Amino acid sequence: MDQAEVQGLVLALLREVGEDPAREGLEQTPARVAQSLRFLTSGYDEDPARLLRGALFSSDVDEMVVLKNVEFYSLCEHHLLPFYGQCHIAYIPDGQIVGLSKLGRVVDAFSRRLQVQERLTAEIAEAVREAVRPKGVGVVMEAHHLCMMMRGVEKQTSRAVTSNMLGRFRQDARTRGEFLELIRQDRA
Repeated sequence: MDQAEVQGLVLALLREVGEDPAREGLEQTPARVAQSLRFLTSGYDEDPARLLRGALFSSDVDEMVVLKNVEFYSLCEHHLLPFYGQCHIAYIPDGQIVGLSKLGRVVDAFSRRLQVQERLTAEIAEAVREAVRPKGVGVVMEAHHLCMMMRGVEKQTSRAVTSNMLGRFRQDARTRGEFLELIRQDRA
């Protein structure tokens, strides 16, 4: 990302909305926005498959592994407004397990891109399936979308829930039900 180019665009945007970019509170805004956007879109520089493949370990574990309540923050590609929430990931190992922290990093790698929640959910599930080669993968994401809360329909308590089930999670209702029940437990 060309930081100087982004700063120039933010400067023009400030003028366009009727602000004076030279006033005290806005003098550093173009630089801050450019730095912020660099971080918020840093997922384009990550290779989620490489992250996962770098933390694979042989194992005879064959029961479901669940990582719940992984917080995420993303930008909606339609309005460039944030959406945020929790991601729940499960997989059934087939000869290898993956370091749990890498699952969290994969969530970050995909969420730090311009996104829609539906695609984000599918990308996470597919990355785990491809890199770990488990018997099945399940991903459920729950998010609040500021594009619905701050503008448009202005629904403050709405929450979008998406899921993507692969392998045994798609084929076996009991496996899918176990995962869904596990992520419901201990919810605030």
